[in-house]
Amino acid sequence: MQISDKKIFITGGSGFIGSWLCSRLIKDNKIIIYDNETRDALKFSDLRQHKNLTYIKGDILNKGLLKKSIPDKVDIIFHLAAIAGVSSYYKIPLRTMEVNILGTYNLLEAVKDKDLELFLDFSTSEVYGKIARHVKERDNTSQGDTSDMRWTYSISKLAAEKLCHCYHAEYDIPVVSIRPFNIYGPRQVGEGAVQIFISSALKNEDIYVDGSGSQVRAWCYIEDFIEGTMKCVEKRGSAVGNIFNIGNPGAAVSVSELAEKVIQLSGSSSRLVFRKQSRTDIEYRIPDISKAKEILGFSPKVDLIKGLERTIKWYRENLI
Repeated sequence: MQISDKKIFITGGSGFIGSWLCSRLIKDNKIIIYDNETRDALKFSDLRQHKNLTYIKGDILNKGLLKKSIPDKVDIIFHLAAIAGVSSYYKIPLRTMEVNILGTYNLLEAVKDKDLELFLDFSTSEVYGKIARHVKERDNTSQGDTSDMRWTYSISKLAAEKLCHCYHAEYDIPVVSIRPFNIYGPRQVGEGAVQIFISSALKNEDIYVDGSGSQVRAWCYIEDFIEGTMKCVEKRGSAVGNIFNIGNPGAAVSVSELAEKVIQLSGSSSRLVFRKQSRTDIEYRIPDISKAKEILGFSPKVDLIKGLERTIKWYRENLI
């Protein structure tokens, strides 16, 4: 199903995922990006010059500008604006909470009386805590010790997710929440392990792995993730009110195995260096995506090797 003739508002649209969504939708739709440009993946594309894109530089905490920036008639909201990245949880925990919770509240307040077709909230797999073995959406969430700043992000995103579904219950906003599991690929900016490992490998620099490297992640290539997101839009009639894990359980490896694959596939002479773990980490994170398969028809197609090869090629051409 082709999504066309829609007016789409994307908060955080300059980021990694937002730029890919924009690429996918901009030909046949009008896109408005609202972003404070903390991260800019759009610079790796020609999207800013596209006739169907309106770009507004603004902060999600600026309630007045945000409300003014959303047109009276808007069909779809993609809410991606957030503070992410493990270092942020420790360096700016209060700002993380403000942006992720209050920013979401500001957006919901701004659109609660609009006739939306879909409000797509991007949450996080972090809500499942330290050990997430083939977790289902109905499984309990676990945020860890509240005195540990590691959980600032997951708590804020879970609160924002719940806020969205409260607005769905009380204002009938057509909310769907996605919990992404370790998305990677071209244009990734920020603190993703794949991006960091590849950047080091292409420079033949040491690749640092925290702790034993036995921590397990299931890696989902960006094109598969965008496909899962599009499924939420296409099948919004049955998706609204739901939460979906979107990831690739078939691409699960330990962090040290991931680093070794990056070194091998990039032809690098980098050494793998293990260092003492100084922060709380996720030990195991693999999704159960049976709900997304059943309701959305989502099924990831890109295996880890193919995804890494594509990503390495892009970083080789766009070393950042």
